[in-house]
Amino acid sequence: MSRLAPKFEDYRSRYHNIALTRDDDGILLMRLHTKDGPFVWSEESHEELGYCFADIGADRGNRVVVMTGTGGVWCEEIDFASFKLNTASEWDHTFYDGRKLLKNLLDIEVPIISAVNGPARFHPEIPVLSDIVIASESAIFQDAPHFIGGIVPGDGAHVVWTHLLGANRGRYFLLMGQELDAHKALDYGVVGEVISSDELQTRAMEIAKVFAGKTDLALRYSRVVLTQRYKRLMDEGLSLGLSLEALAVVDLLSGAKN
Repeated sequence: MSRLAPKFEDYRSRYHNIALTRDDDGILLMRLHTKDGPFVWSEESHEELGYCFADIGADRGNRVVVMTGTGGVWCEEIDFASFKLNTASEWDHTFYDGRKLLKNLLDIEVPIISAVNGPARFHPEIPVLSDIVIASESAIFQDAPHFIGGIVPGDGAHVVWTHLLGANRGRYFLLMGQELDAHKALDYGVVGEVISSDELQTRAMEIAKVFAGKTDLALRYSRVVLTQRYKRLMDEGLSLGLSLEALAVVDLLSGAKN
């Protein structure tokens, strides 16, 4: 391992909203939380995720990543007041973090398994960018904060959902605020399995154990080849989408009607 790569003990306790544990097989469990309760989307968690993904991706001791939420919820609450979005200079921070969040996630070069343990209404594009997505029967996918709230769905949602669901179905999902329950998500190809809530994490770790039995190069290069197209689509669309979202939010907050 490179002497410059981060060591797990250096970042395992760095993040307020992300609990990290790793076993002897190199399986990293990443549990999203806020004060050890259900994960709340906020300016702090938005920033932390991008930096955490960078740490995870740079540490070759991580061989498989499992992401999940806390308390029967992936993320269904947002702290709007924590974001400062009135001016271009205020948006610059969100613009930077928004690009790094998804790009650093895609730059993790080992398989990622998402165990979606409940409603994912805020930034559900994050778990569905994983290589394996399994969901509890209580899971719901919805892009809640954007178009139905008067905001452009431009911070990666526009890339992920139109690619994952197809152009027309993806646009319907984003513009109509459509809710996909776990079984509809399975029918649409958003998730690979629907599992009872009490067995979800066990199943995720079971898959992770199978993956951890592969060689390091098989793990790393499979992730590289399977994320190549998403990386290209993000390079093409993420910065434009964030910029247009920022313009629409500033306009909305200014009280303009047209």
